[in-house]
Amino acid sequence: MTADAQLYGFPPGYFVIRSVATGRLWDVSLDEVEDGTEIILWPEKDNSLVEGKVVESNNQVFFIDTSGALCSRSSGHAIDVEEERLVLRHRRPISQPFPNAYSHPLPQFSYSPETREITVSFASDPAYPPSSDGSPPSNGWRRKSYILTSIPMRKPKSLMDNAAAFLSSAVTTPLSFFGTITAQPKATPEDVFSGDIDLTEDEILEQERGEEGEADDSSELSRKVRVLAIDPRDSPPAGENARMRRQWTILPLRTRSASHRTASPRKSG
Repeated sequence: MTADAQLYGFPPGYFVIRSVATGRLWDVSLDEVEDGTEIILWPEKDNSLVEGKVVESNNQVFFIDTSGALCSRSSGHAIDVEEERLVLRHRRPISQPFPNAYSHPLPQFSYSPETREITVSFASDPAYPPSSDGSPPSNGWRRKSYILTSIPMRKPKSLMDNAAAFLSSAVTTPLSFFGTITAQPKATPEDVFSGDIDLTEDEILEQERGEEGEADDSSELSRKVRVLAIDPRDSPPAGENARMRRQWTILPLRTRSASHRTASPRKSG
């Protein structure tokens, strides 16, 4: 196997990963090094694309190591998938029953320059369901494709918006004033990766966001990255925004600063 084949579509050396939809870069939250630290999207920092600069931007720089794992430059730790989030992962010893949520092979990230999508491959069920009754494990996860997407964020609703939503809810469910409302259960990791639920964000399914759910007008600097479990037989998303959220640009580090660059926020969320 050649060295190029080991890169899985990523460039050699160090690079940053930019969301086509938001323009933000992958960023290790707060530049932490602890196991389980989340990878988020954050505005590009000053000099983050320049090699050889000692700046507070290495947590936006990534690379493919000699084993083929996607890693963070700032800590050297690999990127793993925990539930549907991307997180830092220290290498761990094998623990039984293997694989499990604590100890498992790292997922393989691959980039397609043609589609600009990043896909994820797993060596075992990424939900790591417990073996209880001795029945053979389900292979449903093998029939899914796993792809990375950015998540839009709405600005907080105003008092008038909340009042309107409350009145609308009261009209559609009048008995809720006098009875107990049973909350809808949150999606579990098993739901996310089994195919019953692809992805939830504030209980909105990715494929059912609609025009309002597509809005990304929050003033918050950070955005989330999530893993979508999709059926390869499904048609690609019809909306341009939905397609762009699944697209990424990989940018190798430059050897010197660009004269037109301006400073951006220096601390991630």
